[in-house]
Order: sequence, then C-alpha cells, then structure tokens
Amino acid sequence: MSERIAEVRRDTKETQIRVRVNLDGTGQAHLSTGIGFFDHMLDQIARHGLIDLDIDAKGDLHIDGHHTVEDVGITLGMAVAQAIGDKKGITRYGHSYVPLDEALSRVVVDFSGRPGLAMDVKFTSGAIGAFDTQLTYEFFQGFVNHALVSLHVDNLKGHNAHHQCETIFKAFGRALRMAMTPDPRSAGVIPSTKGTL
Repeated sequence: MSERIAEVRRDTKETQIRVRVNLDGTGQAHLSTGIGFFDHMLDQIARHGLIDLDIDAKGDLHIDGHHTVEDVGITLGMAVAQAIGDKKGITRYGHSYVPLDEALSRVVVDFSGRPGLAMDVKFTSGAIGAFDTQLTYEFFQGFVNHALVSLHVDNLKGHNAHHQCETIFKAFGRALRMAMTPDPRSAGVIPSTKGTL
C-alpha cells in the first residue's frame, strides 16, 4: 500500500486552515486552532487513531468558534478522503466504545462513499472552556460531508461534559483507525459488492 498522506489548504473570508494527515502515523499531533479544548479533542483523534495530524487554523474567533470548528472538520474530511484514495484493501468499517470515568460513548464509521451523520449526544453543559459543545455536531457534519463516510456517534452515559466529549473523540479516533486499517485478506480489493466506494 502506498503512502497515505495528504495536505489540504482551505481559505475563506472566515477561516484559513491547513491540514496535513498521515493515516499510517504514530499519533503525533501539532495543533493550533485558537480553541484550547478543541486542540485537546483533535489530539485524541491523532493519538487514538494513530494518525499524524498537523492542523493550523486561523478563524474569526472574535465572533465565536463556529466557523473555525466547522471548517477544521471540513478540511480534515477533505484530507482524509484524499489520503485514503480508492479504498482498496481497507477494512472499511470501524467501531469503538470508550469510557472515561462515568461517561461512555460509542462511535461507528463506514467508509461508504456516502455522507451521513447520526448523532445522539445530550451534553450536560453548553460550554467546555471556550468550546461550545454544540460545535461537536458541526465538526462531525463537516467531516462526514467531505470524507464521504457514514458516522454514528452516541454518548451512552455521562454527567461531566468534558468526559462526554472526550469519550466521543477518542472513540472516533479508534473507529477511524479500525476502518482505515488494511485487511491482508482483501489486499487490492475494494470492500463492496458494487466494486466501488
């Protein structure tokens, strides 16, 4: 399998974002979004997905974090789609349950070629530091629309919003890792009866 690395720039009047991914990395991350808790969550994706992730984002944070978080999701989705290529030989499906103290989340992903997000999360707080918890949905919506994946995100338990959010991002990283891992039994084969994804 060739190197699965991509770098994408996305510049708008609201944000300027650069994302570089290595899907076969070791979980190294260099993150600068201007939102500390969001950087912490992106680091979970890198560490638990074993994805080397460089993200530099400059956005209109004087308004709020919405455009920055959403556009990082979009740009990360674009980079993952580019890096994964034609999807030959990947496992395709990934899932993970992750606990953190009282919180438990489940994330399931399918590199289906069709964008879809089903998310059931009732955060117990509207904000974690400078991060608006509503933006979790916007991040994942941006990601699925551009990575072309189906994604199910469920927080099953949790009282602490920090724990709820962290279990989601950790489970997302681990689900991605499983789905993107090459399957030695189907090397060079697209994992679909249609012959395309």
